[in-house]
Amino acid sequence: MASVDASSDTIDTRRAAVADTRAARWRNRPRLLALAALIGCVGVFLLARWLADPLQLNAHWQVGAGGRVELAPGASANTLKPHAGKSLVAVSAAEERLDLSDALVLQRSPRWMIDDELRERHRQLHAKAGALLAQPSPSLHFGDGTRVDAPLQRLGFDGLGGVFWLLSAIAFALYLSATVMVLAGASARNLLYALIALCQAGNLLFIASASTPRLALPHLLIDWDMPLRMGFDLVSAAAAVQVCSLYAVRQRAARFAAMGAWAGAAVIVALQVAGQLSHAWWWTQLGVLALCGVALAILSAAYRAQPHPLVMQLRRFGTVVVATWALLTFALAFTGRIPAAPSQLVGVVSTIWYVFLASLLLLVPFLARSQQILREFSLLAAISTVAASLDLVFVDLFELGQFASLTLSLFIALAAYAGARQWILNQLLTRNMLTTERMFEQLYRSAREVEAHPDRAPRLMMALLHECFEPLQAELGRDVLTHARVEDQGSSLVAPVPALASDAQATGAGTSVRLRHAQRGRRPFSIDDARLADRIVEQLRRAVAFDRAVEQGRNEERSRIAQDLHDDIGARLLTLMYKAQSPEMEEYLRHTLKDLKTLTRGLAKGNHRLSHAAAEWKADLAHRLTAADIALGWNFSVDRDVALNVVQWSALTRILRELVSNTIAHAGAGRVDIALHLEGDGLVLSVTDDGIGRDPLRWSHGLGLGGVRKRVKQLGGEVEWLEVAPVGIACRVRIPALLSGA
Repeated sequence: MASVDASSDTIDTRRAAVADTRAARWRNRPRLLALAALIGCVGVFLLARWLADPLQLNAHWQVGAGGRVELAPGASANTLKPHAGKSLVAVSAAEERLDLSDALVLQRSPRWMIDDELRERHRQLHAKAGALLAQPSPSLHFGDGTRVDAPLQRLGFDGLGGVFWLLSAIAFALYLSATVMVLAGASARNLLYALIALCQAGNLLFIASASTPRLALPHLLIDWDMPLRMGFDLVSAAAAVQVCSLYAVRQRAARFAAMGAWAGAAVIVALQVAGQLSHAWWWTQLGVLALCGVALAILSAAYRAQPHPLVMQLRRFGTVVVATWALLTFALAFTGRIPAAPSQLVGVVSTIWYVFLASLLLLVPFLARSQQILREFSLLAAISTVAASLDLVFVDLFELGQFASLTLSLFIALAAYAGARQWILNQLLTRNMLTTERMFEQLYRSAREVEAHPDRAPRLMMALLHECFEPLQAELGRDVLTHARVEDQGSSLVAPVPALASDAQATGAGTSVRLRHAQRGRRPFSIDDARLADRIVEQLRRAVAFDRAVEQGRNEERSRIAQDLHDDIGARLLTLMYKAQSPEMEEYLRHTLKDLKTLTRGLAKGNHRLSHAAAEWKADLAHRLTAADIALGWNFSVDRDVALNVVQWSALTRILRELVSNTIAHAGAGRVDIALHLEGDGLVLSVTDDGIGRDPLRWSHGLGLGGVRKRVKQLGGEVEWLEVAPVGIACRVRIPALLSGA
């Protein structure tokens, strides 16, 4: 026994230690996030300083009409302003000269050059131009024969340009998003998301560094742009395959697919770094496309096996990503060796693509939240990529004019935007499945049932939320909540069950309703859904409180009426009974006074136990039938004793009295058999006599029988009269949901 106690103490100690560790980790997370943000800011600052600090040519360049390098208007150096618009043909320094036959030097990134030879020429061109412009006195040679000494100076942070700071800010946001996901929990999904986000942040930083207004880029950027950015894209695609494999039903096959994805990406990157990979651009584009296709196939199989809203949304966003990537690859592939003029458009298209992917990565953790601006920005970035890619295709492949190409590209892109928005974004928005009228009806019914049966509140709440959101799964939990919340990236919605009675245990206080996969797994839950659930909880609480207030008012009014009947009518009947002129009149008044007493007692009492009510009915009917010289057969059976409210008690009392009164007055019977059975929520009442009545279908239903039908209908039941062999009439009353309406 002592060993058991010691073991229990050890387990409790370990649990307490784990809880303390988690609490300490939660307390340290804001500090770690602040430290990570500081490191990111320092990193961006050091990158900006590395780009802005060296002496360099202070001038802005553009591609001229002939595909040559031209000095753009607004050059910063005063000595260059008179030469604005002239084409630059060469750069020289210390007896060395570099001829510029085209605008290839203005191509910012080797990553988006298809041809290996062109990429190598681009690298050598930037290396030689950078070496010449680093000399003490470089010169610029223009097409009109003029030679100008290049003014070298430090650009400073302001000279880096707005594009650099914008792309750096997006990269910093991706870095922080990755940090937050890691700090939220070191799960496989979070770590893979962080890896993808950091890779794309690296892509954006490369693009930002290449966007600075300088003629020659640093050799580190040129040398490492292709291998690193190629690695970023392939690693991101392989990580996406592994993320999707976490949702797969056949985990073994998915693991093999993920391992193959990582192996393929590693081989391609290793060959490129070693300089042994020819056609590197094609390997990168098709490799990413193949890996993304595998990821989509895994998601599709997982969704077919078990619908999941997050899987569906990832598949839809993945489809958009793959389609955009394929279109961009197609556009560049069919433009061949890109001439100088469209090369600037190539840089713009690739930049927009990475901005789109970054915005999509920033959106993924917030699929269950109302991030309308971020969602619209992501789609607009995707559609901009589509428009620019189509413009490349139409200009180069179909030889359309610039205006016609741009117009057709925008038209197709806007049509794609409208379709994609309807397909993706509308699925993320809350759809209330209940109309206002139906919601009010459901709330009212639930409130009435909760009022009668407080222990049913959790089940009723679950049924109400189930009809509203149509989840794949719904279950009760023991979470203690004050407000509804969305969990598991929108997969689950947890709503509290309101405390609807003074006894918290009886009403299921501390009980919650957990819903999974809204609209049969077609969309995730959102913050709007949580707000709607909170409103439903509050309205149910108010409906119950209102119903209780109404019922309290009814009880008070019934008590007042019962008291008035007892004091006024009862006193008058008692006086008349003492002054009766014959024993028959005295007996009649005494019976009437007894009926009045029963009526007033029933009105004043809120609920009646069925067994007590049956005993009163039997005594009353036996007295009346005995006076009429009619025998009574009584059969009462219930599976449990239940409570009747005043309406039910009053209706059943009057139904029995009316049926017995009709038998006494019209049947000429010698015996009446009354059977009362309660099974589950339903009540069956039958009154059978051996009188002379026949053919009940031809009876004219006056106030008596009409009153019976009306009261049975009020209780939600049905009544019928039947002939009984050899003689007599049977009246059967069935109330299938007596207790549900209690």
